[in-house]
Amino acid sequence: MKKRLATALSMVIIIVIVVSAFVAIESSKSAPTYSTAMASKKPFYVGVTYCGNSTTEAEHLIDRVKNYTNLFVLDSGSLIQNLNATEQICDYAVNAGLNIIAYYGTNGDEKVCDSLLSVAQTRWGDHFLGLYYCDELGGKMIDGEVHLYDSGNEAVTKESDGSVVVNEANGISNSTTQTFSPSGQITISYITTVNIPSNVTVVGTNATVTVPYTSQFSTTTYYPNGTITYIIATGSVVKGPLIYQPNGTVQDQNGTVVTDEGNISRFEPYQELWDSRPIQTYAEAANSFVSYEQSTLGSIGNQSAVKLFTSDYALDWFDYEGGYDVVLGQLGWGQSGTQDIALVRGAADIQNKSWGAMVTWQSLTAPYLQSGDQMYNEMRQAYESGAEYVVVFNYSPNGNGTGLLQDQHFAALQKFWTDVVQNPRETNNVAGQDALVLPNDYGWGMRNPNDHIWGLWQPDNSSQQVWNALQASLTKYGSKLDVVYDDPAYSLAGRYQHVYYWNQTI
Repeated sequence: MKKRLATALSMVIIIVIVVSAFVAIESSKSAPTYSTAMASKKPFYVGVTYCGNSTTEAEHLIDRVKNYTNLFVLDSGSLIQNLNATEQICDYAVNAGLNIIAYYGTNGDEKVCDSLLSVAQTRWGDHFLGLYYCDELGGKMIDGEVHLYDSGNEAVTKESDGSVVVNEANGISNSTTQTFSPSGQITISYITTVNIPSNVTVVGTNATVTVPYTSQFSTTTYYPNGTITYIIATGSVVKGPLIYQPNGTVQDQNGTVVTDEGNISRFEPYQELWDSRPIQTYAEAANSFVSYEQSTLGSIGNQSAVKLFTSDYALDWFDYEGGYDVVLGQLGWGQSGTQDIALVRGAADIQNKSWGAMVTWQSLTAPYLQSGDQMYNEMRQAYESGAEYVVVFNYSPNGNGTGLLQDQHFAALQKFWTDVVQNPRETNNVAGQDALVLPNDYGWGMRNPNDHIWGLWQPDNSSQQVWNALQASLTKYGSKLDVVYDDPAYSLAGRYQHVYYWNQTI
């Protein structure tokens, strides 16, 4: 009897153990996969920009977002010129528990900017995170117009069509403009004062006076095929255009041969002029871009310990070299967020800077912004990739001061704040684990295989290989990838698990 009882009891124990193990296994399948321990976090700021011209509207926007953001960016071109209005808005934001960043451009804003910096630390303390000073300098280098440098009386500008323009002042009334076009065309214009009496009508009266001088304009255009055209205007007298052929023939605009205007030898040889142009190499473009940023930002950065922010969609690496402390890589425009993050995070990590994301427009047509769900996903992607800042660009092209944000976007911000930022198990304390190394000074836009290099050159013989390496790296490593440059000033040793160069097989 006791033996049978012991046997039955043993069977019950075995059954209980088996059932318990089965229940435990099944329970583990449905249980959350995250650890209950708190995740390590870096400082993080999320907010919106205000780009309107009303202090009241700015305050209404602050009231709308203050419970699920911790940053307010005053990005108003008009209000920022009014120190009282700027202080009022910043006071309101800080009193609502938000941190602040103020935007200034480079067009005459320096004095107002200096005035703000003189009071910022005392008035707002640590809530004043810094200056958002100018934006998209790298993007403008690729797509737009950028003033690159001044050297004595000479100024050099890169135009939106890729031309390089050199303006040189020779005294008060004489100047020369040289334009070097990507096609190889060179245009040289002279303005000078000549001692030829001319009649001038005095504005507002019927009086006409004779002055002992007049202006003379001339334009010489050099073409790669060797042809030169020349036109000169002295006062109201215009001569030309005259067409100078490499064979020595000179014709007027009607094709009639002219014999009393010399020949092509009166002009400088084309090749000598072309070889004299500024910015002939990628290294010269990089140096010009970085040097001008450094000269622009240097005086601001030296005034206090203020951080300098910018937002960009290209050349993040060179923005950091130019002196910015934080670059907000732009997410939007239908581009790959993973690629944009790899570029800005790689630049920041190697140069020991901070980075963030600017969630910007999706298109140039209404409704401009992406959906609330898309915005949430982009903010979350940036956070989980290690961003310290996420800012939503809230500018409306229709003069709507409160911006483009709709209920769905505010809901996305609130969800992001609750589910991600305040979630103790979500972390932004991550960095890239693998790296793709690009050629040094290779300022390529990289939005597509046909993008420009430094806004001056078409894709070169390496571009397709760089593009293929970039896409292969993104496919293989995804959010773990950093994109950096082969710059001897920065060491990659010990930073990454895998390092591939653009001309290696990935």
